[in-house]
Order: sequence, then C-alpha cells, then structure tokens
Amino acid sequence: MPPNPSSHSPSNPPPYSAQSWLTKTRARTITQSSFFLLFLLAPALDLFRLDLTQGHFIFLGYPLTLGLSDIQQGNGSAWDAAQSILINAFLPGLFLVIAGLLVFWRYGRLYCGWLCPHFSIVETINRSMEKNLGKPTLWEKSHSNNPLKSTLIGKLGIFLLATSFAFLWSLALLSYLITPFPLYHDLITGSLSGWPVIFLPVATLAFLTDFILARHLFCRFGCAVGFFQSLLWMANPNAMVVGFDKNRAALCQNCNSKCDAQCPMRLPPRTIKRMKLSCTQCGQCISACEQQMLDVANDANQPLQPSVIKWVQGDEAKKVDRPPSRGTSSK
Repeated sequence: MPPNPSSHSPSNPPPYSAQSWLTKTRARTITQSSFFLLFLLAPALDLFRLDLTQGHFIFLGYPLTLGLSDIQQGNGSAWDAAQSILINAFLPGLFLVIAGLLVFWRYGRLYCGWLCPHFSIVETINRSMEKNLGKPTLWEKSHSNNPLKSTLIGKLGIFLLATSFAFLWSLALLSYLITPFPLYHDLITGSLSGWPVIFLPVATLAFLTDFILARHLFCRFGCAVGFFQSLLWMANPNAMVVGFDKNRAALCQNCNSKCDAQCPMRLPPRTIKRMKLSCTQCGQCISACEQQMLDVANDANQPLQPSVIKWVQGDEAKKVDRPPSRGTSSK
C-alpha cells in the first residue's frame, strides 16, 4: 500500500528523503512480484481454485462447499440449509465485498497498481519496448536517438516475452479450473487431450494480442474490476489522488514531462482528477518527479526541493478536480 499522503499544504510541502522514490519503487516491485507468484502457484498449492472435476472450490487445501451434502441426503431441514448457505457463502462474500469497497473508495485502483498480475505484465512489456524500441507502446513516437533501437532482434525479444507471458497466463487460468499436477504432467509429456488442447492455444493467442496491442486499453476500458474501482474512487472527492502544485509549475518547464512518460497507463498526472479516471496509484509519476528534483539539486548544487506532484487526500484532493484558473499553466 502506498504511504499516506502528506498533511502539509502545497505551499509548504515537507522535504522527502533523497531515496524515497527508490523505496516506493522497491516496495511496489515486491508486492507485485509476490502477488504474481501467488497467482501462478495458488492452484498447485491448493491455496485457491475451482476444481471442475470435483464440482467445488478448494481454499487452503480444504473443500469449500455450501455444506449441503447431508441436507441433500435428508438429514436436515430447509432452515439448516439456509443457515449453511449464510455461514459458508453469504457472510464471507459480504465481508470481502465491504472490505474491497472501503479500499477502493479511499484509494481507488490500488489493487491494479500494487497487486494485479496483468498490470505487472503491462509494465514489464512497457519497459521492454522502451529498451528495444525507444517507446513504451507501438502507437507512440520513438523518443530515442539511439541507432540500436528498433532492431529485428529487439522486436523478436518483445514478441517472445509477450508470448511467454501469454502462455503462462493461459496455463495458470486453466490450472484454476482443473487439477494442476495432472495438467502439468500431460503438458510436459505431450499427452494433453480434450478441451485443454483447444483452450491453451486460443487463450495464448488472445492474451498475446492483448499484451502487444491492447494492454493499456484493456486496463482502462475492458477490465470490469478496474473500472468499478475507478467509479467508487471518483465518487469520493476526498480519496487519495496524485495532486499537482500549480504554484510551482515553473519547475516543470525543463523536465521534458518525465512524469507523463513514466505513467504505465499513459495518463497526464498533472491534470484534474476526472482526466485520470484509470489512475492505478502506482506512484511512478511521483517517483519520476522526485528523481527529477534530486537530479536538479545535484546538478545545481542546491538544496533539494520537494516534488511538484504528490499524493494528497481530503481537502487537498478536492482541489485536484477543479479546472485550472484562467492563465494558470498545467505544465
């Protein structure tokens, strides 16, 4: 979870550690990597999966059922069945929904930016494209003068990386539906049969298309979970949001919009809240701004200045959704 935003006013922001940008980046890398491994290993470890062959969920190694087997055999009443459904399904589901609503209401798409295994792939492919093509997406113009960029080997590397992730995702999703170890054995020995033979290549092709062409579009417009988080976040004017200190906008003139370039969702961090509907609270824009302030201070041998953009909430967050006054630059 990102650190709590400062309670200081924008006109007198607190100093930050010279390494705070690195600390946030490392913390998010740890949470993303841990959750991605959990996503891949949960079925094999019987932490959570839906076993279609057994017809019920498995949670922490135990069958997760409605507890109706005895009642179906005539050993209970309708009231017993209602109690079993209430205890085994309704109350746990209600608890998870309420907890999620509270987090989304206050922090927005925190799950997307700090946990989501799809978003971690989005950022990984972004970095690969930036390294090999000089741009994070196919539809943007290259901002690199390096003649080694956009080589055939680089493009092939991006394709192989995306294909590997697509197959890994397809296999992981399939392992949530059928018993994992027989699936792995059949795949390794080449004895896979039945509908998994169709599911794996079709799903791999679908994910590959998403990862190469539409990964940002899916996150912004196609993911129902992400969109629902955004709607709750937008309904709360006090929710945590990336704020921009307009009084110090002049400091942005020479940074070449590094915060914009660092946003994995390709959003403008220095604009009003409703223009950042799909913000994942990843903090990459804030890290870029803090690093820019650090570089400027080192180059000019001057005291370190606080970043121009930072997380805010409460009354400061309400100001983020106000259009800039006439004559005020957002740059």
